[in-house]
Amino acid sequence: MNLNQQPHMASPYAPPQPGYQMYPQPGYGAPHPTQQYAPYNGHTSLYQQGAPPAGKPVVFGCCWFWVYYRSVSDYPLVKRLSFGVSPPPSSQPMSSAAFTSTGPPNYTPQLASASQPPSSMSMTPGPPPSMYGAPPTSQPSFPGAPTPPQSPHYSSPPVSQPSPYHSVPPAAAAGFPPPGGATVTAPPRHPGMQGPPFANQSMSAPPASQPNHTGAGMPPGPPIGGVQGPPPQPGLQGFHPQQNGAFGQMRPPQSGYAAPYPGQQNFGIQPPPPAAAPPAQKRLDPDSIPSPIQVIEDDKANKGSEPFITGVRGQVPPLVTTTFQVKDQGNASPRFIRCTAYNMPCTSDMAKQSQVPLAAIIKPLATLPPDEGPLHLVDHGEGGPIRCNRCKAYMCPYMQFIEGGRRFQCSFCSCVTDVPPHYFQHLDHTGRRVDCYERPELHLGSYEFLATVDYCKNNKLPQPPAFIFLIDVSYNAVKSGLVAVVCEELKTLLDHLPRESVDEESRIRVGFVTYNKVLHFYNVKSSLAQPQMMVVSDVSEMFVPLLDGFLVSVGESRVVINSLLDQIPEIFADTRETETVFGPVVQAGLEALKAADCAGKLFIFHSSLPIAEAPGKLKNREDKKLVGTDKEKSLFQPQVSFYGNLAKECVAQGCCVDIFLFPNQFVDVTTLSVVACSTGGSVYKYSHFQAQTDRDRFLNDLRRDVQKPMGFDAVMRVRTSTGIRATDFFGSFYMSNTTDVELAGLDSDKTVTVEFRHDDKLSEDTGAFMQSIVVTGCYAYRTVLSSPTKNVRDVLVNQCAQILACYRKNCASPSSAGQLILPECMKLLPVYLNCVLKSDVLQPSAELSLDDRAYLRQLVSCMDVAESHVFFYPRLLPLQKLDVEGDALPVAMRDSEERLSRAGLYLLENGLNLFLWVGSAIPQDLLHNVFGTASFSQIDPNMTSLPVLDNPFSKRIREIIESIRAQRSRYMKLMVVKQDDRLEILFKRFLVEDKNSSGGASYVDFLCHMHKEIRQLLS
Repeated sequence: MNLNQQPHMASPYAPPQPGYQMYPQPGYGAPHPTQQYAPYNGHTSLYQQGAPPAGKPVVFGCCWFWVYYRSVSDYPLVKRLSFGVSPPPSSQPMSSAAFTSTGPPNYTPQLASASQPPSSMSMTPGPPPSMYGAPPTSQPSFPGAPTPPQSPHYSSPPVSQPSPYHSVPPAAAAGFPPPGGATVTAPPRHPGMQGPPFANQSMSAPPASQPNHTGAGMPPGPPIGGVQGPPPQPGLQGFHPQQNGAFGQMRPPQSGYAAPYPGQQNFGIQPPPPAAAPPAQKRLDPDSIPSPIQVIEDDKANKGSEPFITGVRGQVPPLVTTTFQVKDQGNASPRFIRCTAYNMPCTSDMAKQSQVPLAAIIKPLATLPPDEGPLHLVDHGEGGPIRCNRCKAYMCPYMQFIEGGRRFQCSFCSCVTDVPPHYFQHLDHTGRRVDCYERPELHLGSYEFLATVDYCKNNKLPQPPAFIFLIDVSYNAVKSGLVAVVCEELKTLLDHLPRESVDEESRIRVGFVTYNKVLHFYNVKSSLAQPQMMVVSDVSEMFVPLLDGFLVSVGESRVVINSLLDQIPEIFADTRETETVFGPVVQAGLEALKAADCAGKLFIFHSSLPIAEAPGKLKNREDKKLVGTDKEKSLFQPQVSFYGNLAKECVAQGCCVDIFLFPNQFVDVTTLSVVACSTGGSVYKYSHFQAQTDRDRFLNDLRRDVQKPMGFDAVMRVRTSTGIRATDFFGSFYMSNTTDVELAGLDSDKTVTVEFRHDDKLSEDTGAFMQSIVVTGCYAYRTVLSSPTKNVRDVLVNQCAQILACYRKNCASPSSAGQLILPECMKLLPVYLNCVLKSDVLQPSAELSLDDRAYLRQLVSCMDVAESHVFFYPRLLPLQKLDVEGDALPVAMRDSEERLSRAGLYLLENGLNLFLWVGSAIPQDLLHNVFGTASFSQIDPNMTSLPVLDNPFSKRIREIIESIRAQRSRYMKLMVVKQDDRLEILFKRFLVEDKNSSGGASYVDFLCHMHKEIRQLLS
């Protein structure tokens, strides 16, 4: 069957069918040797003539993006450039080194020669340790020949030949695990047990000159059921090549189990006689399958202690869960750009066959840690930045200077451009400019530069931006306490508007509007004794009734502003108006910015569906009967086109819109959020808002939203070298053409995802350069918006199966069909995909409203890699293991209920929710130290903050909670969940390795299902 076909996929989310046999497997998590890279010695190789040495293609994939935005204080135009070099394109058959996934790799592979077996992960059922051992050195080992029982042995393969791995299944239908992954032939370890080999096992790393993969030499076992291993390769002395990733033979039907799935094969293995059958294996041991926690901890151990040098070609950056320092030596920091693959396939056919998406996630204004400092600012004067004459690419470390430095050749289009006289500099003996390390643009992958007026809109420098606060004063908003909370907070928040330095006063101007069915504008000019209200009741033709006094400086009008904020709750305290408008509210803010000829942001606090007669009026269209049908997609498309057209006008003016929603009923988040999503804004949602319980969450979100770094009226473009092009863009922005990403606002939380495709064959000699921006998890979001969720799930399962089947077919060495082969860099792909499939984005619970689903979809479309990772695979911390004396957090646990202890205390967070789960048998001292109570029954499940107690344990837990909140873009409200309490059902939905109540498969079941789908593709 053609791997590119998409046959019907049986859903793993239906009720389990009887008789699906599990894969018995041993423990997982053997350590891997890591590849050492040569130290960085500059960019000398860029100026060397001649083709790269055979077997080591020197190819670059320079991913860089540029974006210009207005600064908040002095408002010159600033551009930020990031350059990221990707490894060489690969013309070989697919290998684990040539194609990497967005899932976190366990180590950094290098490009291996075609004759070497790829690195992957192997898991097979573990036979008794006495059955298999290393072959005797005094005689050769032949396939199928029995060998004397010896202890398991790990050894290094010879450097001069491919690593030998044995693949003949033993008597109990177990295959030998191949190298690079966990290969355990000793008895299964205790759940969660990791570390060194068992007694009588030895392990040695391969020689330094060997390619980065591991090998385990194993002798063959006796033939079973006519299944023979592949013929031995010449010179391998009876060993059979096998890649990592074998998950073991599918066991034949066992006692106590029903028949297999209809049409399911027995994988070529005949059931042994009942008397000789091994003990029944009830289920696949979860500890024997790839663990996200183990990969995360391994990455911290391997990459957390040394700085990440961006100049090393082909090096995969540390995971987002690892704390590391970046040293920029020519490529973009992974804080700005992360790619789905760090090796580019040479041809479109190879990319299509592999099914691995080629994309980049770009976070232009990412916050840098203190030890990395701010980006260098480059000022080229009135002439502006140095660019290629043809493609307009900006100067970067991979531009090659020629003719003694008088000209440079573009790395993107190969055009030769004259160097301006003021920029001329001589070259050294390697072809580099002698001032290379004095100019940031010549040796750094990311830098900022001061642009000239030519880059500004209408060729003039922009005015200071404005913040306009538009407050819903309808009955629901006043009754819930929202109006009073907002007005009280603004009195102090206005003192913390963004500014260039602490000593300077913010130059941002502010304005205020209240509304229900009509709009109220306020004159807060500093010369007034009291604020003045002006009412606009004709909302069909919105206009701003005043210019002078509406947008003012906070410092100059402080007294009048405070008076206004004190009066607003009193003015509308007795209102009975329940209807609201929304479209005219956005129009009012837009018209005010137009009148002031400046960019800015609208902060809209809204509570109900806009049903009043006005432009943008909506109706209640929530219909749960359509959920799960082909018409479901219509629920996630805007109800009217009005807001899409309004968003275009906002983008043209540089008007960014942030929406804070406080609904008690349906408000049509899908339609209202169009304005925010198109202008680079954000949507916040607080259902059934009550001031007493939700105040902290709302105010923390508002403070962060007002104070975070922000740019306005930005334009971003992606440039690529010949052979590839940017085709699709995802995130919160607007595009009027196929190349320019227009952002009315751009803040430090926003990411843009760019997908790339081939338009020609790439050369291994010249490589591929990309100037780009990128986001996480939008690849599925595009499909989600245009298809029913069931279709989306089927497509994703199909694509995952095709990726793994393509690897099995083209890269893996011959092995038994009963083994599930996963490449090392993609061994977590099934677990992460299953988390996406069973999330509320694609498989919501019955209790989740349509607005909640739309809110989550909008949120996921803008998440960076770190936030999407914790959103789909929440972090679970066992606090009972906390060391109060140290600063380190306890090692996270896998998200499964069976790992919870009744005597434990666990903290779970996913970026939006924060749960503290308390076991019913929690020790008395722990109960007293955390909650200050004497018994489990006295814990108040309605508390949203822990009591402040005078003991080290209480202090440390509260510090951890605040630290976790500070890492996320949304404030997480604490929910205390007592074991067997009503909230525990909600908590269990985030234990993503278990089967959930909506029909989502467990990790173990989904892995079995993926194996079945892969076998069907390969058959």
